[in-house]
Amino acid sequence: MAFGDKITQPEFLPTTRAEMDKIGWDELDVLIITGDCYVDHPSFGASIIGRLLVDCGYRTGIIPQFDWNDVDALKVMGTPRVGVGVTSGNMDSMVNIYTAGRRKRKEDMFSEDGEAGKRPPHALVVYAQLARRAFPGVPVMIGGLEASLRRVAHYDYWQDKIRPSMMVDTKADIMVYGMGERPVPEVFRRFEKRESLAGIPGTARLLGKKEAELFDPQERYLELPSYEETLKNKDAIMTSTILVEQEMNPFRGRGLYQKYGDRILVLEAPPQPLDSDELDRVHELPYARKPHPRYKKRIPAFDAIANSVQAVRGCPGGCAFCGLVAHQGRSVMSRSAESLYKEIDQLTRMPLFKGTISDIGGAAGNIFGSSADPDICAKCRRSSCLFPQVCPNYKCDGLALLDLLRKLRNHPKVKHIYINSGIRLDLALRQPELLREVVRYHVSGHLKVAPEHLDAGVLKLMRKSSAEEFYTFMDEFEKLSREFGLEQYIIPLFISNFPGCTAKAMQVVDDFLNKHHWSLQQVQDYIPLPMTMGGAMYYCGKDSSGNPITVNRGLAERRPQIEVLKRRRTGPPRSKGFLASGKYNRKSQKNGKKYKG
Repeated sequence: MAFGDKITQPEFLPTTRAEMDKIGWDELDVLIITGDCYVDHPSFGASIIGRLLVDCGYRTGIIPQFDWNDVDALKVMGTPRVGVGVTSGNMDSMVNIYTAGRRKRKEDMFSEDGEAGKRPPHALVVYAQLARRAFPGVPVMIGGLEASLRRVAHYDYWQDKIRPSMMVDTKADIMVYGMGERPVPEVFRRFEKRESLAGIPGTARLLGKKEAELFDPQERYLELPSYEETLKNKDAIMTSTILVEQEMNPFRGRGLYQKYGDRILVLEAPPQPLDSDELDRVHELPYARKPHPRYKKRIPAFDAIANSVQAVRGCPGGCAFCGLVAHQGRSVMSRSAESLYKEIDQLTRMPLFKGTISDIGGAAGNIFGSSADPDICAKCRRSSCLFPQVCPNYKCDGLALLDLLRKLRNHPKVKHIYINSGIRLDLALRQPELLREVVRYHVSGHLKVAPEHLDAGVLKLMRKSSAEEFYTFMDEFEKLSREFGLEQYIIPLFISNFPGCTAKAMQVVDDFLNKHHWSLQQVQDYIPLPMTMGGAMYYCGKDSSGNPITVNRGLAERRPQIEVLKRRRTGPPRSKGFLASGKYNRKSQKNGKKYKG
């Protein structure tokens, strides 16, 4: 991953011609279009890529959350010299706009004041086509989560139909899937030099008829079911999902291709994950760490992460319902303790910092410091490092995170450091020293865990650990809290209507909640995301082995399971939760008191 020092980084990437003039730029090299508000922070993908491109020597501007009915809204800083990068934002636009019940959400976390309706459905398609109209002849790259989840033919739950790869509808020159720090600078270098875009790891291209006739997959590329076959045969989505998962491994993955009539979609193999130094470098770019001054009201997504620090990237879990692995990958990348200390030191100097770090984490709060032998990984075809058992090559004893937390706690301006990313149960019980320290010092009164379900059959379909691990964790959490004299709570997340979850299976969750008199703060009705095994099971009505499973479709079929969890959210509005034992704390309800570790 190349970096340069050709251009001084501005306080914010310019969003208007006046801002360009202020920093002395007469034109842009690269324009980034995003469906989110512009928050200059390393938790926002558009900001990472924008800062990286400036560091590589490209004068980069950003058009955030604009009026998509007005193509001229993209022209306010002129035509970019090299190219355009397009993302719908940090979320898939359909997830951002619609609930599991296919109803419009009332709030957009990535909009000013949470205002909904600021982006169109399938925003990546709309934005990319507008970029083509605004800047004829300028090459366009698409990327971000929506691109990653929709990089091949996929099932769209909200439209209840098969859609082609985003490369077909956007008419972009190239797609970057995944986080993008490796391929994006190379894409724009080739845009600038007018070189071929072929062969860049982590990218996808749609070949025209003549190129498709010359394409020779040899052994480097594996064929997916064609778009036409996917339209005719429901099982083709399952076949594609299995093949894509097998080839996601960056140490051994091959490229893929999918036919669209006389055209061919070519996906190059995944890029190598960033090493610790490279990940540090990305996070140490000079972000302002706040929203652009154009915004006068709060941005809820920024409020959620303003005082947090991202320590890791990637997730070893491969859970069937989650789209994170399709975007960030299964390889866990950890930053150095020195880099994290430096970022926290910077955070303590921010005007609104009150002494509390709200989170140190990533996909999970206890995967920092994970390691694996890449030579062994290069032979692996598993879809998860943790299921059905933890891979012996995956090392995560928690000691690296333990050392990190002790180092960070010594910062003179830090009063509390909490872990709010959620704890993986399948690892926590294998990390006794870390768990003991987390319970003692790093629980904000509430600790998030995600058993997701309690029925053995459903958990197997989800690729989640057994319910027994959740029960054991509850006991251990309560024992440690009692030992340290702390009154703290577990906040569990349960999912209703996952494919294969029958009324009988959901009753297992209901019986548990009844037994413990447990009120829930987190519930989720299942959403079938593109490019996930759960989405394939929902569409096909089969598990990955081809066995028929129960799938609840439509609100009438889904409502009974929704109600099981929904009624658990009722009760005294000021209740802060229940103890791990299920014992209700009336004092907490009355006073709204928060207990700190």
